Amino acid sequence: MELRTLRYFVAVAEELHFGRAAARLHMSQPPLSRAIKQLETEVGAALFNRSPAAVRLTPVGAVLLDEARALLDRADRVRIRLATAAGGATITVGILGDSTDPGATRMANTFRGRHPRVEVRIRETNLTDPTCGLRGGLVDVALTRGPFDETGLTVHELRADPVGALLRADDPLSRRDSLKLADLADRSWFLFPEGTDPIWQSYWNGGEPRQGPVVRAVQECRQAVLWNGTIGMTLLDHEPAEGLSVVPLIDMPPSRAVAAWNEGDTNPLIRSFVQIATAAFHE
Repeated sequence: MELRTLRYFVAVAEELHFGRAAARLHMSQPPLSRAIKQLETEVGAALFNRSPAAVRLTPVGAVLLDEARALLDRADRVRIRLATAAGGATITVGILGDSTDPGATRMANTFRGRHPRVEVRIRETNLTDPTCGLRGGLVDVALTRGPFDETGLTVHELRADPVGALLRADDPLSRRDSLKLADLADRSWFLFPEGTDPIWQSYWNGGEPRQGPVVRAVQECRQAVLWNGTIGMTLLDHEPAEGLSVVPLIDMPPSRAVAAWNEGDTNPLIRSFVQIATAAFHE
């Protein structure tokens, strides 16, 4: 069995949909289907039960999924060890500014334990670039938040976090148990600079055009609220600074913590990073 074919199989087994698996693998569906059929011939048993309604793993497929994941993980570890021995094992991680998520701390500890000889370079970016330098080739993988333009990127959701309105503590709305976007329609919102990803800007402005001061960093957002009475959004579980308050926004979709990397990048350290991130953000 070729490792490439096993990667195809794992993608189909995890997606349980040939079309989604093909998109994830950046290939068309017919060659993927042919590869799976050839693998079933090699195994001598069906790996999937296919019907118009669903694709499901057979008992043989479930066994192969466990074994394939272990083999692929082992192959990645071999590649990483070889790169480390050759002195070339590095990964550059982009992090959105002021990231205090405990998941990131757990990630760092686990990654260092698993890859003690890999050089990890960190590049922190402000709120004007949610991809943390991916498009410019400045980082290998980004630990960031969606939504943003995902063209040319692979994005893996780690967790979804509720958001709230960031207000001055003496703002009358801060005494409410919850708010809706309509309650904030006539308020000044902080904005990101011209040229910032419009999908990203739209989310943090509640999907509406807004007016207000331009900010680039989390600290500037807080100061805009403190000094000008501007409002904006933040994660609900972020402890507000002195003089500020956060009230749940009940009609806003949650903010997605994600790992993102460039499509087609086969660096095994990225796969290891995403696996560790997935576990760390669900603890």
